[in-house]
Amino acid sequence: MGSLSGLHLRSRLQGRLLRPRLRQIRLLVCDVDGVLTDGGLHYDEEGRVVKRFDVRDGLAVRMLQRAGITVALLSGGRSGAIEQRARHLGISHCRTGVGDKQEGLAQLQRELGMGREATAFLGDDLNDLAVRPVCGLLVAPADAAEGLRQQADWLLRHRGGAGALREFTEALLASHGHLAALHRHGWREGNS
Repeated sequence: MGSLSGLHLRSRLQGRLLRPRLRQIRLLVCDVDGVLTDGGLHYDEEGRVVKRFDVRDGLAVRMLQRAGITVALLSGGRSGAIEQRARHLGISHCRTGVGDKQEGLAQLQRELGMGREATAFLGDDLNDLAVRPVCGLLVAPADAAEGLRQQADWLLRHRGGAGALREFTEALLASHGHLAALHRHGWREGNS
């Protein structure tokens, strides 16, 4: 699976095979570092962490919300940037500093009344494997850790922080019948 063409083929095949499962998804939970960002930690002159988020991933969040799919963030890290990005995107379920992601996700599902089959999780590293028993679909960006890449239900073509969320969002919206109208008429609300 080392070649880029191999990744594209695997992603397309997975998309076709998983389409029925995609239709069940009502909750998308994302890790942050390495998924919504490139995973790098950048420090300013005063020692504060600065993170880079992809604007197309931000629009993906808005499109999901508009389609009635709940988006949540579940991160082991702590950073004011994560909470700020969540507020900016209107994500009301933002959990940071989560040590046990399986329990954190299960608690979120209970609060929202969402079951395993209605939940997709987008993660990039070995600590994200813990959610496998409680999510219906485990998705990983192209540059995820090898252990997660091997166990993910869907390996995306895009890297974390470089459109991975947008790629999965378009597949999810297509399965729910929302993408064709967006492609025809565009997006008429503010950018994120």
